[in-house]
Amino acid sequence: MTVLYLNLALVMLFALMARNYSQDLGFGSVAIRPNKMFTLLALLTLVCVSGLRTNIGDTFFYMHAYKINTIDWDYIVDNKDIGFGILQMLLQKISMNPQLLIFMTALVTNGLIMIVLYKYCRLIELGLYIFITSGLFLTSMNGLRQFLAAAILFAGTKYLIEGNWKKYGCVVLLAMSIHMSAIIMIPIYFFVRSKAWSQTTFLLLFLAVILVLGFNQFSELLFSALESTQYGHYQNFSEGGASMVRVLVTSVPLLLAFMGRERLRELFPESEAIVNMSLLGVIFMLVSTQNWIFARFYYYFGLYQLILIPWVVQSFRERDRKLIYFGIVIFYFIFFYYEQVISLGIEYKSYLFGG
Repeated sequence: MTVLYLNLALVMLFALMARNYSQDLGFGSVAIRPNKMFTLLALLTLVCVSGLRTNIGDTFFYMHAYKINTIDWDYIVDNKDIGFGILQMLLQKISMNPQLLIFMTALVTNGLIMIVLYKYCRLIELGLYIFITSGLFLTSMNGLRQFLAAAILFAGTKYLIEGNWKKYGCVVLLAMSIHMSAIIMIPIYFFVRSKAWSQTTFLLLFLAVILVLGFNQFSELLFSALESTQYGHYQNFSEGGASMVRVLVTSVPLLLAFMGRERLRELFPESEAIVNMSLLGVIFMLVSTQNWIFARFYYYFGLYQLILIPWVVQSFRERDRKLIYFGIVIFYFIFFYYEQVISLGIEYKSYLFGG
């Protein structure tokens, strides 16, 4: 955990410097542009920690598969997810060292996330702090391929907000070439374009509760439909469900957004789509209390809280902002320690140290 603590400290330091030496734009919902040099240093820290790892989640599997397989067109067609196969094929032309795959996916994943935060996040240090302490950064090292797809979708935030469905559709297709589950974002695009906190919002929350209560019947129908696909084996997935602690952590920002919804709309007109994406993240996390596999869909929505939470802080009266800001910092650090030290007991190993 020492490396992960150091990573958090360095990223926060560089991000705070990026905001301190930011450029004042004087207009728009995001009125400043963080300093590029310090933003790049924060990105470099994230990429090095993620890209030089040799463990955590399915990292070993991807490294082993890269090492023992010659990735050619036949292999790509047989294994589906063509985009990820092409990426591996191109990297193998450079080197057969699997660390190259881990480093490049870390660079692209974190790079895309940083670009979006640079553009939309008013308090970039808070967005990055939540990225690490909420467990999303750790998750990016676990579900490597799916989180890469999530980062690609996150990079399409501009088209989501603007309602440019053609360009957003192209982004979804690219993400699907990395992980086919990204297809879920096609119908979801039309929902998140609707007004936040409408009747549809509360209907979805009600349906989520019904799904949890009648999960056994729902899962039988779902896995029957998936039986002949590459995800049919998830029917036998038996690692239990997500904790209610995690549901609470994902719900609190949404509750704050609901309390200040009118002020949020006034300051950030583009917040409707961001709120709706965050809402869907809470719904999937709630359903995942019955089976952890549904938490994987949270990857596609959780990143939007990195934009939403700083916006929510800004929507409070100036005299209350510091209290909310530091309250969030303490709340997420407690969760960070609970999940990664007490609950998971994360042990980080790196290529640099022969791990």
